Amino acid sequence: MFSTQLHRRGVPAALLLTAALLFVAAPLTQAQNFMVQCPTTTLLHPTAVSSTPGEPTYTGPTTITASAYGVPLTYTSNGGAIKCQQISGGDGYMTEADGNQTFMFAFGPLSGLDKIKNGHAGTDFPDEFNQPYCDPNNPNYNNGQANPWANGMPNPIYPNAPAVSCNPNGAVGYVPSAAYRTASATTALAPGNTATSATPTAVSGVLITDPGAGYAGAPTVTIAPPAGCTINGTTCRRATATATIGTGSVIEVAITNPGNGYTSAPVVSFTPNGTSAVSGTDAAAIMNTGVMNGNIPAPLMAFDEDDEFFLTLTNVGMIMRPDLFEQHTVHFHGYPNASSFYDGVPDASLAINIGASFTYYYLAPDAGTYFWHCHITPPEHLQMGMVGQLYVRPRQNRAQPGAVLYNVSQLQQGDLRTACYSNGESNLYGGATGTPSADILCSTPSPPAPGNGVTHTAGNKYVYNDGDGSTRYDVDVPIQIHGFDPNFHFVGMTFNPEGFSDMKDKYFLLNGRSYPDTVGVLAGSVANSNWTGGVPAGTANPDAGSSPTALGSNSISTQASDSIQRPSQPIQTLVVLSKSGGVGGAPQRAALRIADLDVSEYQTLASLGIPMQVVGYNAKLLRDQAGNNLYYYTNSITLGGGESLDVILDSALVPPGTYFLYTPNLDHLSNDAENFGGLMTEVVVTP
Repeated sequence: MFSTQLHRRGVPAALLLTAALLFVAAPLTQAQNFMVQCPTTTLLHPTAVSSTPGEPTYTGPTTITASAYGVPLTYTSNGGAIKCQQISGGDGYMTEADGNQTFMFAFGPLSGLDKIKNGHAGTDFPDEFNQPYCDPNNPNYNNGQANPWANGMPNPIYPNAPAVSCNPNGAVGYVPSAAYRTASATTALAPGNTATSATPTAVSGVLITDPGAGYAGAPTVTIAPPAGCTINGTTCRRATATATIGTGSVIEVAITNPGNGYTSAPVVSFTPNGTSAVSGTDAAAIMNTGVMNGNIPAPLMAFDEDDEFFLTLTNVGMIMRPDLFEQHTVHFHGYPNASSFYDGVPDASLAINIGASFTYYYLAPDAGTYFWHCHITPPEHLQMGMVGQLYVRPRQNRAQPGAVLYNVSQLQQGDLRTACYSNGESNLYGGATGTPSADILCSTPSPPAPGNGVTHTAGNKYVYNDGDGSTRYDVDVPIQIHGFDPNFHFVGMTFNPEGFSDMKDKYFLLNGRSYPDTVGVLAGSVANSNWTGGVPAGTANPDAGSSPTALGSNSISTQASDSIQRPSQPIQTLVVLSKSGGVGGAPQRAALRIADLDVSEYQTLASLGIPMQVVGYNAKLLRDQAGNNLYYYTNSITLGGGESLDVILDSALVPPGTYFLYTPNLDHLSNDAENFGGLMTEVVVTP
C-alpha cells in the first residue's frame, strides 16, 4: 500500500515505503529546521521603515484600517517600526581577568555581528537584517569557514541571479531569492484504464521536476484536457490541481479533480500570480558561525516603544557536550509579552530543540531596562552564561523638536493600552464623573499638570516617558552584574553532573569582565592639555550615538578548543562623560542600565565622588500615582538576582577626573584566588 495523497504530492511510489519506515523511527525530524526571517511590513506597520531615516516621529495615536485575510480590522497605532535580530543557542569560551578560560553554555549573535562585536545592540531594521552577512575586514566566519558572500556578487547557489549586496550586520544564513524561474512537472495516470474502458482514465498524481523560484503566491496550475474524448456521449472531464509554495518555490501539487478519459499523461503548466524576493536559508552558514560563538553577556537587544520585534533563536547544539540534547528558550524577564506563547517558560509556551529555529514576537509597550535569559533549568543555564541585556527606548525620544514634553506624555492617554492617569475614577468603566482613575500598574505616571514646560531638543534621549525631561541622558551604559563558579563550569564541560548545592561564585563580572578588563582600553590621555586621565583620545562610550561602529569597545576575544579566536566579551563598562559634549554644549549624562543576573549572590555597587541618581526600578519610573518624582541620590545600590535599576550620572555635578564604581563587598573585588579585579570600573569626566 502507499499513500495516494503522497503520490499526488509528487513522491515516487518506490520511496514511500522507505519514507514510512523513517517516519516510524523519527516522527519529529520533519518538524525541525533552521530559518532566517524578518518581515518588512505587517498589519500594524504597513509602511516599511528603513535604517536610513530611522524611527518615525511620534505624534500620538492614529487609526489604521486594514484587512486580515478578508476580515476588516480597525486599530490604534502609535508609530514605531519593525526590528529584527537572530541569535544562536550553543556554547563558547570566555577569558577571566586572571587569564583563565571558562567554558559556557551561551547565546551568540547570528545578525548584527559587527554591532555586537563593537559593544552595541545587534538589533536591525529589516533593510539591514535582510542582507547576507559579510565582513570585508573578516573574510571568514567566526569559526574560520570561508564566507561565500561579497558585495556585488550573485547568489552562489543561483549564479544567474542578480547581484546582491551584503554587510557585516546582515543575517547569517540569509539567502536572497534567485531570479524568477518557472516550475515544471509531469503527470501520472491511473494504471490499466483507456478511453474506452468502463472505468474512465484519471490523473493520479503530479511529480514536480523543478520547483521554480521567486513565486510571491501560489501559481495557477493548468492540466491539459483529454484530447477529443467522449464517454457515452459526454465530454471527458479535465483534471484540475492546486499548488502550494514554500520560500518562493512550488513544494506541493494536490489533485482537486482527477478528470477522466486520458489516454496519455497530460502536460501541466504553472502561471505565476506575481513574483517577489523570497529568501532562503543557508543552514551550513548558521552552523559555521553559531557553533562555539557564545557571548557573555548574551547579545544585547535594544528597540523602541511601539516597535514590533522579531527575535529568532536557532539551537545549534553544543559541540563540547554532544551528549546533551539541550533545549533552549528566550525569556524576557518581567516583560509584558504580546502573548504567553512567546514568554519562553517552556511549560507555558515551548522550547527549541537542536537543529530548529523559532521566532519570538514582541510588541514593545513600556520603556525601561529589562533583561533576558534561557528558561531551561535556569540555575544551570544562567550560571553557565545564558543571560543578556535588553532595554526599550521611550516614545518621548521620537517627539517633534520643540514639543512640550508634558503634552507628549498626554498624547499617550488617547490609547488605553498605554494610558496612565494620575487621579479621578475609572477610565475603563466611566465612573460617576467619567474622569480617568489612577492605575497602579502604570509604569510611567504623568507628572502633575501642566508639567514644567520643558521642550524636546533634537538629539536628547530619555530613560522613560517622564513628561518633564528629568530622565534625560546622552549615553546608554548597559551593565550586567554576574558571577561565575569556575568549578561548576569545568564540571559542566567534562561530562560530570554539576553540584548545585555547592555552587559558589569566585569570579564577579560587569558585562562579563572583571576589573581591569571592565575598562577595556589602553592607558593614555585625552586630547586636552588641561587634564590627563586614563583613556586615550577619541575613546567612546558603549553608546556611540549615530555611528555605532565608528568606535569599538575593545572586545575581548578568546581562543576556543578549535584554536579560533572569537569576540566573546564585547561590552566594556568604562563610562566617559564630557562636561561640554552634550546637546547644545551641555554637560553629558549617562544612563546606567544595571541588571543583576547573578544566580547565588546579592550584589552592591558604590560610587566614590560622583553621586548616583536612581530614577527607575524594574522597568518602572520612580514616581507616585500623583505624579511626584521619587528619584533619590545615593552612593550605593544593592540588587538581588532578577532586579534592575536605572541610574543617571551627571557630569555637571563633579569636576573633571577619574571616579570609580566598585563593590564594597571586598571578597567580590577578586578574580578567584587573585587579590584584584571583580566588580569595579571607571567613570572618566573630561572638560
